[in-house]
Amino acid sequence: MRVAYLVNHYPMVSLTFIRREIRALEAQGVLVDRFSIRPWHDKVVDPADREELAKTRCILSEGAIGLLAAVLLVLFTRPLRFAAMLRLALRVTPGSDRSLLMHLAYLAEACVLLRWLQQAGSEHLHAHFATNPAEVAMFCKGLGGPPYSFTVHGPEEFDRAIGLGYAEKIRQAKFVVAISEFCRSQLYRWSEYRDWSKIKIVRCGLDRSLLGPPPPLKPGSRLVCVGRLCEQKGHMILLEAAAQLKTEGLAFELVLVGDGEMRAQLAALIAELGLAGQVRITGWISNERVREEILAASGLVLPSFAEGLPVVIMEAMALGRPVISTYIAGIPELVRDGENGWLVPPGDAAALANAMRAALTAQPAWLQQLAAQGRAMVEARHDANTEASKLIRYFRG
Repeated sequence: MRVAYLVNHYPMVSLTFIRREIRALEAQGVLVDRFSIRPWHDKVVDPADREELAKTRCILSEGAIGLLAAVLLVLFTRPLRFAAMLRLALRVTPGSDRSLLMHLAYLAEACVLLRWLQQAGSEHLHAHFATNPAEVAMFCKGLGGPPYSFTVHGPEEFDRAIGLGYAEKIRQAKFVVAISEFCRSQLYRWSEYRDWSKIKIVRCGLDRSLLGPPPPLKPGSRLVCVGRLCEQKGHMILLEAAAQLKTEGLAFELVLVGDGEMRAQLAALIAELGLAGQVRITGWISNERVREEILAASGLVLPSFAEGLPVVIMEAMALGRPVISTYIAGIPELVRDGENGWLVPPGDAAALANAMRAALTAQPAWLQQLAAQGRAMVEARHDANTEASKLIRYFRG
């Protein structure tokens, strides 16, 4: 079977779960063509991402002339289909958070993608995220392209649920993937009841290398937080909790792995709270170095305000490291308070400080027990090959 994947930016640092999914499909004999709507201009750090970049074809790299040529080709060879999709663009614009001009741009992108899919012989198109990739896929199918599906992750997709027009995208799709029970429940909210049976749970998978024997846990005084430095991850609350622990005289190190729009603001707060000796920011680093940072810690802390189900939580559990996180979205489906980690209310710096203190001062045997139970949960629910097998069944329908 030959399928195509469509992502807005691919590859990029935070999309390793898509790369793992694609490679798990390929390991089971599926031919996968990679397409990105926009080019990724930031530095590609990880060697595996550089390999993916070389395999990815970017729609907007065609330029204005290429887009116009694709539109004219479809207009003259498939005028009725083009007219139908033009009407669809007009229909989905009211209530959308995008202008008619943007929807017409998505239609033009679909014209380019249609030609590429025909040349490749793609039997199915799968998009990641319910934003513009899902709309381009919908238009492409309407122009005569293959059936499509898309994966919804959250949280931004849920913040914009009305503007994204879920009902139409789900109605036109062959199926839709939710990465967690919470995610599925949100899709139920924004779709017709008759389409609920299309919504399938396929979890983000981990590759076999992470599910091998975990390195021994080394209890100590280090915690690591992995994620984009942005408002939804709760880094400010994390620094407040760290300042509380410092005031108590507890020795610890906190490593913030990642980069993003809030880096300067976080650096300023680190200085203001006198945490320069306890907290460091790594910036973007390769997947191998992320793994090393997790393994060097006695636990992962992720005090998010909004999430889908963070892949880094799965990775930390697979590596035998307990997790501190918040009672939001799909996180409680994986992290069980007192069983394989700690859960605290989002935005509660005092509760977060208590959990961090517990992790930093826990007896080694207790940490090992939490780690073992977390790993068992991940092995049971997030094997990449098992989840890829589900996708293949849905692709074939």
